[in-house]
Amino acid sequence: MKTLIASLALLLTISLNAAPMKALIIDGQNNHDFRSTTPHLKKLIEESGLFTVEIDTTPGQGKDMSTFHPAFSDYKVIISNYNGEPWPTETEQAFESYVREGGGFVSVHAADNAFPNWKAYNEMIGLGGWNNRNEKSGPYLRLRDGKFQPLAAPGPGGSHGKQHAFLMETRVPEHPIMAGLPAKWMHAKDELYDRLRGPAANLTVLASAFSAKEQSGTGENEPLLMTLTYGKGRVFHTALGHNNGKDLAAQRCVGFITTLQRGVEWAATGKVTQKIPDDFPSAEKVSLRE
Repeated sequence: MKTLIASLALLLTISLNAAPMKALIIDGQNNHDFRSTTPHLKKLIEESGLFTVEIDTTPGQGKDMSTFHPAFSDYKVIISNYNGEPWPTETEQAFESYVREGGGFVSVHAADNAFPNWKAYNEMIGLGGWNNRNEKSGPYLRLRDGKFQPLAAPGPGGSHGKQHAFLMETRVPEHPIMAGLPAKWMHAKDELYDRLRGPAANLTVLASAFSAKEQSGTGENEPLLMTLTYGKGRVFHTALGHNNGKDLAAQRCVGFITTLQRGVEWAATGKVTQKIPDDFPSAEKVSLRE
């Protein structure tokens, strides 16, 4: 019995002191200031205690991209903070294989603007915007009768109204990323992406926000937090997280932080062990961290 107890104690100690998983953030081109947001995202993800985060920065716009070949298989999860020129074909194929075979992927804010002509990437993110996306890219998702349903209508993919704080509404409270979160919570001033469109296959809308017409929005509930599967891989897509230069208020919102940290863990492992922080925002008040 003493030997059994000692063995269990050893296993518990090993588990509690397990080495952090490796994560990779990709940046280098973006219509947002990735030089400010990437270090912030790295800090947030590492604060979970579950990951060590490395950064791979692509060549700049107009530079030779042929040297960009990340070792995707070295990481449990890839986080994209990238919106720019196409990757080399072999890099695209390696990334597709990585996710298809079970690698985790997280798309942050304008990463869903990227690669409008890369079929597999659009299947991974489910919905995207801008860069000439239209009805040929796939349907919109519209909340009808309590469910998000595809709407095949003509029109552009991707827009947003005025930046403002807005109310997020949890749609799948039983999902590990959302478990324990309030039904409604305030998100800090941000771009409320609307009219996103794409293949939208194997997609679950975790949370949405109403895009009010008085804020130059659509008058529709817009999906902003999503999960998808691509082969064996898990994808977490957050459309939140705009920055105005070095103003990171949207990414300092505790709602953004919590769902990002949980989404990265879920994409990497398929489960969530992190608790809801005491400073999580309410339906009435935004909560920010320094």
